[in-house]
Amino acid sequence: MANNKLIRMDNVGIVVEYLDEAIAFFAELGLTLEGRATVEGEWAGRITGLGNQQVEIAMMVTPDGHSRLELSRFLTPPIIADHRNAPVNALGYLRVMFTVDDIDDTLERLQKIGARLVGEVVKYEELYRLCYIRGPEGVLIGLAEQLTANRNALKEPD
Repeated sequence: MANNKLIRMDNVGIVVEYLDEAIAFFAELGLTLEGRATVEGEWAGRITGLGNQQVEIAMMVTPDGHSRLELSRFLTPPIIADHRNAPVNALGYLRVMFTVDDIDDTLERLQKIGARLVGEVVKYEELYRLCYIRGPEGVLIGLAEQLTANRNALKEPD
C-alpha cells in the first residue's frame, strides 16, 4: 500500500462569460491577478473531455498566497449549462468563502460594483459574522469576518 498523501489544493475554478468584469470584481475583493493566458488545442481538450477547445483563463491569488481562483471564459466549445442563479441548496458547486477584515466595508465596496446580498449578515455565536453575496454573473460567494473574541482565541500563546 502506497503512502501517497494530498499535498495541497491548487485552486477553485469558475467559468464566467465576462472575464474582465470577474477579474475586476475579485481584485476589488482583495485577490491579485497572478497571470492570464489562452489555453487551446486538442491536448487541453483531452484533459477536459471537450475536444478541441479555446479558453481564456485568469489566475487570481489571495493575499496570503495560499489559495487561488481560476476564472475561465470558454471561447470554444460554447457553454452548455448555466448555474449562475442556482439556490444555495442546489447540488454541485455551492460557493467560495473568503475571510475579510471588515464585512461591512467589503459589502459596501462590492455592492458598488454589482454584488447583491443574498440573505442578511448574521452573527454565528461570538465567532464570526457571515453572509452570502452574488458576485459577477451570479457567482455565489461567502464572506466571513472573525470576531475579536475569536481572533484572540486563535492567537499563539505568548
